[in-house]
Amino acid sequence: MRPRSLTRSRLGAPPRGDARGVHRSRTTRVALATASLAGLLGVSGCVSVVVGRPSAQVPQRAAPGEVTVIGAVEGSVDEQARNALADLETFWADRFPDVFGQEFQPLQGGYFSVDPGDIDPRIYPQGVGCGADPREAENNAFYCQAPQAPNSDAITYDRAFLGELAADHGRFLPAMVMAHEFGHAVQARVGLPDRSITIETQADCLAGAWTAWVAAGEAEHSRLRDAELDDLLRGYFLLRDPVGTSSAAESAHGSYFDRVSGFQDGFDGGPEACRDEFGPERVFTQGEFTRDDDLATGGNASYPKLLELVDDSLPTVWEQAFSDVFGERFRAPQIEPFDRRAPDCAPDPDRELVVCPDEGIVAFDEADLGGPAYELGDFAVATAIAIPYSLSVRDQLGLSTDDEEAVRSALCLTGWYAARVYNGQAGIEISPGDLDESVRFLLTYGNDPDVIPDVDLSGFQQVDLFRAGFLRGLAACDVGA
Repeated sequence: MRPRSLTRSRLGAPPRGDARGVHRSRTTRVALATASLAGLLGVSGCVSVVVGRPSAQVPQRAAPGEVTVIGAVEGSVDEQARNALADLETFWADRFPDVFGQEFQPLQGGYFSVDPGDIDPRIYPQGVGCGADPREAENNAFYCQAPQAPNSDAITYDRAFLGELAADHGRFLPAMVMAHEFGHAVQARVGLPDRSITIETQADCLAGAWTAWVAAGEAEHSRLRDAELDDLLRGYFLLRDPVGTSSAAESAHGSYFDRVSGFQDGFDGGPEACRDEFGPERVFTQGEFTRDDDLATGGNASYPKLLELVDDSLPTVWEQAFSDVFGERFRAPQIEPFDRRAPDCAPDPDRELVVCPDEGIVAFDEADLGGPAYELGDFAVATAIAIPYSLSVRDQLGLSTDDEEAVRSALCLTGWYAARVYNGQAGIEISPGDLDESVRFLLTYGNDPDVIPDVDLSGFQQVDLFRAGFLRGLAACDVGA
């Protein structure tokens, strides 16, 4: 491992499935995922993230005929997809004129549900979306528009694929799939961005805008509880591109971080954010491996080398920030691993991330946190250590370290540190997929009070705070920058 490379383990990224084509033979076909199902199974002030509070009203099933889906439609997944499609039609009919200045035209080609294990050709006399063979939907979902083809302007999905996603990552994920594909239908009406990765992450954004509306209790047929948002983001991990995919690839969909960012931008900012924030300047973190040794090892630094890199990079970025931004001298705390019992200065001996400002110590439980987090990838460990380190930074700035405001700020500052590494300003280099590991760490450990202090922050909110620091800098992190 070289001093200027902070690398990641390859997390068994799933193989590519069928590539999606854009403007192929005058056909616009955009699909949710690049992974096959087999692969899936193998601003000033600290940002304040608010999730929806659903109403007590029980959602009603979409009435027969309200939405017509052709194909196998008898299962619970089909019912949920149908309910979601009804609510999507309502949402976009209402919001589209205000956001895009025109009436929303309903999909002309309809909706198709496919059971790959039991396809009856008589059900699909003209095929599914754009006249495609129903078998093309296996392990996927896609929107398709081809003006000269039958069933143009349609959404097609594999009901078994949606069922697997729901079983593993929560009942709302099939609805999110419908929202993503419906986002492509929105794009077809207002114009597609010029890059595949922008098309796909903007569709994630449009799905996020609708999801926030559902989470707020506005939908008639769909429901989403706050607690389910974490599962929803975990499910996005299965839908990322294989690590090492170029952001310029013809069918690029985005890294985990990129796709989650798109979704959360829509959730936080509504359809207007999806309209305005997907231009040429948008940051995408997906990229190719550039070194042969990274390809050979999956880009994974050894655990001891990783700790050296973290121990070097955190003081580097904060010494520079204190000099340039705060006009002060930074006193770098010592980073100390421990084995299951926190240092005596910790408020709780079971705490796995510890900051002791008076002693100048930042400590972490190597046995119960460092080692397990390393299984997610090396930058997951860097993210873990950067959180208490950021609390030490706040102490040196005369700010609180033991309340919810401090935790929010520390998560944001951790995102800022990740941005410095990403931009080559920390004396080390980040590798493809490292930021995905930050998201995974927060969704895996963020709700453990021994890791993140017991404050009222979901994993969804913690990821959003991390992203705020990464994308907006110190000004978002409530440190007076």
